[in-house]
Amino acid sequence: MSGKFIVIEGLEGAGKSSVIEVVKQFIESRGHTCICTREPGGTPMAEAIRECVKGDWQEAVAEETELMLMYAARRQLLVNVIHPALERGEWVLGDRHDMSSLAYQGGGRQIPEDKLMALRELCLQGFGPDLTLYLDVEPETGLQRARGRGELDRIERSGLAFFQRTREKYLSLTNESPTAFLIDAMQTMENVHQDVLSTLEANLP
Repeated sequence: MSGKFIVIEGLEGAGKSSVIEVVKQFIESRGHTCICTREPGGTPMAEAIRECVKGDWQEAVAEETELMLMYAARRQLLVNVIHPALERGEWVLGDRHDMSSLAYQGGGRQIPEDKLMALRELCLQGFGPDLTLYLDVEPETGLQRARGRGELDRIERSGLAFFQRTREKYLSLTNESPTAFLIDAMQTMENVHQDVLSTLEANLP
């Protein structure tokens, strides 16, 4: 595969949308074709799964059900969009990827690692991003920003303790990965964007 896969991660309200636009412009300024994806979603089936994951139901949604839906959507996106684009030499910019499941379902929902890793291997088969930018924001601030955008979805209403556990897992995963970089998303947007560009220039050929 000759293209590159770049992922933007973070809690709700971290500012992923604006950072994605900055990264897209950076990639295109280097002469690369860039396509943007989101998770869950990015294909017709994966978008339908997204509605299942985020929507409200007149029944309890089992934590394992949420996890399996996430990986089902991710597999569809990998097979039908990400892999073909990379093979064509295009760059793919993802709004979330596997680190989200490790943080949200593994850290936040506290699903045992052995269950999560079995699904992860089936879905990814060793595939991973070339570079991940994790936008770190305090959960209270992120949720306040998310509320400012409108009504919260099912996952966004999971509670402060859930998002604190999710953030802790994100921090641990970022610290452990040689291709993941932390961006302080509590700064002004101008400073966030500058840190993003500096990180890209230092770590992409």
